[in-house]
Amino acid sequence: MTEAPLYGCIEAGGTKFVLGIARDANTVLRTARVPTTAPQETLGAALAFFAEGQAAFGRFDAIGIASFGPVDLDPLSPRWGRIAETPKPGWRGIDLAGPFGSAFDCPVGFDTDVNGAVLAESLWGAAAGTDVAIYVTVGTGIGGGALIEGRPVHGSRHPEMGHMLPRRHADDRDFAGICPFHHDCLEGLASGPAILARWGVPLCDLAVDHPAHAIVAWYLAQLVVAQQAMLSPRRIVLGGGVLGTPGLLDKVRAQAAELSGGYFGTGDYADLIVAPGLGDRAGLLGALALAQGACR
Repeated sequence: MTEAPLYGCIEAGGTKFVLGIARDANTVLRTARVPTTAPQETLGAALAFFAEGQAAFGRFDAIGIASFGPVDLDPLSPRWGRIAETPKPGWRGIDLAGPFGSAFDCPVGFDTDVNGAVLAESLWGAAAGTDVAIYVTVGTGIGGGALIEGRPVHGSRHPEMGHMLPRRHADDRDFAGICPFHHDCLEGLASGPAILARWGVPLCDLAVDHPAHAIVAWYLAQLVVAQQAMLSPRRIVLGGGVLGTPGLLDKVRAQAAELSGGYFGTGDYADLIVAPGLGDRAGLLGALALAQGACR
């Protein structure tokens, strides 16, 4: 009997790398977490993890990397597989894909963390069976990935949904925003660090009647309506630490329904806007999906 393929999986985040060795979504053989510190230290620890895994389980058929961005996804670019203009110190221009392909002599699937997550949710989670789906994470930053007929949207680079420029909330005119590139883009206004800079504590620690909840929901609802206008998704999966705030998902649904004005034909925003079906496994399983795709 032929043994199932073996995949290396990397969810490369701004604060930690989640590493896994898997044969399929239900057979994850080993996992580990490595802090995202200096590139040489973090990548060295990840390479050591997979070297030990290869010794234990055999040769990898492919490795998938779902990375924080921005990244270069152009297969014709000499900088494919590298981090682009990230504000994270020390990581701009770092080659993520190359070291793993060289060390293990196997194909490498490489994409953004949110494109990986939407792939995973479409295969095994909350977006299964949909032809147009979006995954948005709201945490340290805000990012979004879109899937159309099973293929992630790339284009000249990849979507940067967190950097759209929303209308300012009437009760939020004075905060300048924290994005080093755009100041008051969506990420600069509604990410976890933006909330902390504005109100001093995470959103989940503010009283349920604090105006911050309505303000953040209003900004995220603008993203939802923009996505409806441009991509007509059947499912929008909202994840990330900020969305763990009790009641926030329902507030986003209500605000999106109001902002849409009934124009997009969405009868039930609770069916359109959902929580991740895979929970905190979406990132790692996204890397698995990318590894599987690299073998095709």
